Amino acid sequence: MTERSPWTIPITAGPVPAWLDRAVAVTTAGVAATAFVLLIRIAPSARGYDTHVQLGLEPCGWPRTLGIPCPTCGCTTAACHLVHGSLLAAFVAQPFGALLALVGLLAGAHAVFCLLTRRSFVDLLVRLPFWAVAFGAIVLMLLGWLYKYLMFVP
Repeated sequence: MTERSPWTIPITAGPVPAWLDRAVAVTTAGVAATAFVLLIRIAPSARGYDTHVQLGLEPCGWPRTLGIPCPTCGCTTAACHLVHGSLLAAFVAQPFGALLALVGLLAGAHAVFCLLTRRSFVDLLVRLPFWAVAFGAIVLMLLGWLYKYLMFVP
């Protein structure tokens, strides 16, 4: 196996064809930019959840019917705080949502970097330990839900 840069390689040395690498990078950058634009145009809910209602979505049914937050309760609020520059408020609203938004924005920025410098975006993705990342994300989501449950005020 050849020695590689720890975080990016030229697109020609990537694990997939260049057109596919570019498509994944453009899609990632586009999703991150779209989320940023949508979130910057709305205000985080003072209640700590239901910020997504401002985007035309229905209010979460869990608090009304069950009296408890749903597993992703507060994620949109946390992401909204984050794009408005309130990092602490984002983590107070929903730690998992804040972390997810931060990772999404960083992935979008890295995708733009790879597009501009002709580096492989997919190479970094295929080198991530998928099952460890997936398991960690599930654990963090459940811990975020527990935190939200303990702090929840309907």
